[in-house]
Amino acid sequence: MGYSFNKAISKAGGTVCILGRNTAKAEERAAEIIEAGGSAIGLSANVLNKADLQNANDIILEKFGRIDGLVNAAGGNQPKAVIQPEDDLFHLDMDALENVMKLNLFGSLLSTQIFGRSMMDTSNTASIVNISSVSANRVITKVLGYGMAKAAIENYTKWFAVELGKRYAGKIRMNAIMPGFFLTEQNRTLLTNEDGSLTDRGQKVVAGTPMRRFGKPEELTAALVYLLSDDSSFVLGSVLEVDGGFTNFSGV
Repeated sequence: MGYSFNKAISKAGGTVCILGRNTAKAEERAAEIIEAGGSAIGLSANVLNKADLQNANDIILEKFGRIDGLVNAAGGNQPKAVIQPEDDLFHLDMDALENVMKLNLFGSLLSTQIFGRSMMDTSNTASIVNISSVSANRVITKVLGYGMAKAAIENYTKWFAVELGKRYAGKIRMNAIMPGFFLTEQNRTLLTNEDGSLTDRGQKVVAGTPMRRFGKPEELTAALVYLLSDDSSFVLGSVLEVDGGFTNFSGV
């Protein structure tokens, strides 16, 4: 998703600052955007490390002078936090669940604390976009920690957005996108087989999606660009569903 987000923001005319733990990968993706005629920089940062984020923030301000948008796209799962059907529900790996909660929830909060302050100080109209998930509102088996974290992201988005609106009257906004099922490197092996056919889980996902397919990257990036832009200047605390109807469908 982050890869598609980068290209979409650049295509819309934005300068993209790509942050990641893998410095080489961040720089590689920035170089790709520059080669295509855009403006970008790749920086090393762990979203759970305040010093990393502050350093990236300072470099961005020194190079570009302001920050207008923040996409809190860092997240993911880990094997020990995935609860398999045969697992004992009363012997969950609490450390693994806590790590997933930290990455998906506190990674977004800490990034907002660092970059949000700079956005307030340097931008006339700024926008923060968080990434939720259909697992925030529907029970998706196996992904307990991830689902809990994304539910918290939605609550945080609404709470923080209200405070932003009351205090700053639109100078800075926060919203979220709730993606349905898109094929990513994180879930590809769960949803598809090596020959491209659907796994049992993939078949269930498609069957539960009224549009009977997975989402396309451009269908998600269009929502992101909208929320980052001034076209959504009166949109505050919203969670935009891009899920092909998955969360609305009862299965009947």
